[in-house]
Amino acid sequence: MTLTANTAPTAAASGLRVLSVIPPMTQLNTPYPSTAYITGFLRAQGVDAVQEDLALALVLALFTPEGLTRINDVALKMALGQRSPSVQGFVEHFDRYAATIAPVIAFLQGRDSTLSHRIAGRGFLPEGPRFAGLDVYGDAEAADPLAWAFGALGQNDRARHLATLYLNDLADVLREAVDPRFEFVRYGESLAGSQATFEPLAQALAAPATLVDSVLQTLALDCIARHQPDLVLLSVPFPGAVYAALRIAQSIKAEHPHIRVAMGGGYVNTELRQLTEPRIFDFVDFISLDAGERPLLALLEHLQGKRGTSRLVRTYVRDATSGQVKYINWSEPDVAFEDVGTPTWDGLPLDRYLSLLDMLNPMHRLWSDGRWNKLTVAQGCYWKKCSFCDVTLDYIARYETATAATLADRIERIVGETGQTGFHFVDEAAPPKALKALAQELLRRKLSISWWGNIRFEKTFTPELADLLAESGCIALSGGLEVASDRLLALMQKGVTVEQVARVTKSFSEAGILVHAYLMYGFPTQTVQDTVDALEYVRQLFENGCIQSGFFHRFTCTTHSPVGQNPTAYGVELLPMPPVTFAKNDILFHDPSGVDHDQLGLGLKKAIYNYMHGLGLEEDVRTWFDLPQGRCPKPKVPRSFIARALTAR
Repeated sequence: MTLTANTAPTAAASGLRVLSVIPPMTQLNTPYPSTAYITGFLRAQGVDAVQEDLALALVLALFTPEGLTRINDVALKMALGQRSPSVQGFVEHFDRYAATIAPVIAFLQGRDSTLSHRIAGRGFLPEGPRFAGLDVYGDAEAADPLAWAFGALGQNDRARHLATLYLNDLADVLREAVDPRFEFVRYGESLAGSQATFEPLAQALAAPATLVDSVLQTLALDCIARHQPDLVLLSVPFPGAVYAALRIAQSIKAEHPHIRVAMGGGYVNTELRQLTEPRIFDFVDFISLDAGERPLLALLEHLQGKRGTSRLVRTYVRDATSGQVKYINWSEPDVAFEDVGTPTWDGLPLDRYLSLLDMLNPMHRLWSDGRWNKLTVAQGCYWKKCSFCDVTLDYIARYETATAATLADRIERIVGETGQTGFHFVDEAAPPKALKALAQELLRRKLSISWWGNIRFEKTFTPELADLLAESGCIALSGGLEVASDRLLALMQKGVTVEQVARVTKSFSEAGILVHAYLMYGFPTQTVQDTVDALEYVRQLFENGCIQSGFFHRFTCTTHSPVGQNPTAYGVELLPMPPVTFAKNDILFHDPSGVDHDQLGLGLKKAIYNYMHGLGLEEDVRTWFDLPQGRCPKPKVPRSFIARALTAR
């Protein structure tokens, strides 16, 4: 139900302690920013607010000599025929793993750089199946396969890559011997992603706890004992954090039933908008949608007895009488982006995050390498037209900006708190006008930072603006080229052309900024010819130094996108779905073109992997596709298209 408030709530008074938790799994190199934003905002409102990263805590508890001993005990109970090569190798070399795990963790945390000498020498670490991948980098005559993969990297980077392979081997052991749901960046993802029913999660949560679950539950209860909160906020950004979040909530409710638990975040905002399943409220008391500041203020006043349940904001509850789910939305103005305050990382163990190096893709490396302060330049997306994007959701549709002075103030405070000058601007698409103003303000204040983020490759980004952004500290930018086809770019209302993208990306590259292109295949009506032409465009962008990094992902139709809401306009038919009582996001569809996009995707990914290493740029793009004779058309794009576009700048 939607009601209208006569007055907006005032700042919540102190008296309740609020604990915000990052559940497994998100990132290991830097804190996911949601709790930092909420904690900073609540403290500015006078609320006693603290935060914990249980994703990092779980990994650091499992990957210790004691944790590995517990994993080994489980593995030894498996019959020999049941053990995978990863598990068998771990059991056989357990003593070496137990002796090296603590030094490796310390090295990846930056606390023992001298260990790089021994790790890089390839004699210190036990090498499991993950290390076999090094052999594919070079040829039979290559003396150093890592040189092909990474070029002339320094010893420390080589050591971090080898240490990351070592941890990935251990993660494989954990998954294959202890808990098949475990991964470093997701935990039990299939239980929650686009699950129409709560049943898979209900069964998993009712099953006996695995070793991973038990460690997580212990960590959660220790966290409660330290902070003694009245309200616990579970920030759930992805499907791969839902199961662990509910395990945490389950342990809290079992031991401390008086503590109220609320859940929100990107997953909730995207997938639980049709929630009618009451069983999830056995674990949490409240589930809030969209920007969290206003719902939290209302919830805190409710818990203090200052407002009734009927005046909650964008919040699901389970009705005590009927047992049914109710959505309550007392309408009040959202907190302006200018007023959300500065995120704080106070309370998070910034010196214990792991700087991993597992991605050869130079832009993806930024995601896992180094500790970045995450900050938003603007709320939402200023374009919000792309037909593949969830443009109807609040986090994209509601666009607000803050002044350059406000953003620079936040940056100064964050650097002062963390001692770190690296920033990842996490906008959907940072607006050029705001970036220009921020760059000028950073230079005016003589603030020396390094920053990167996501943009649209629009013509507003002139060579002059590219130089300004680089001077202000910009080191990398990513943006969507998507299908690299002017016909399909127009269909998806991207608002750019391939020629325009070439000019903009070349300006960034010439300014010394690393450029990453997000690429897509399988968009409605995309033909084999479209795909071949798209790869030719991409080849030329690499060849001409416009981009240095890229990644192809398969198009997914979502319920909140223009394609999902009006499929006939894009020439596709949505397939029937089961009744939804829990999560809904991805939608299956039928494209009458009949193209086997999965087969084409293998060639696209192989090609771009080589292009990023400067290989295969002279080859005909058709050689990357494993298609029957005569089924792969010749590119219609002239091989000099991008070069001519750049000449005409």
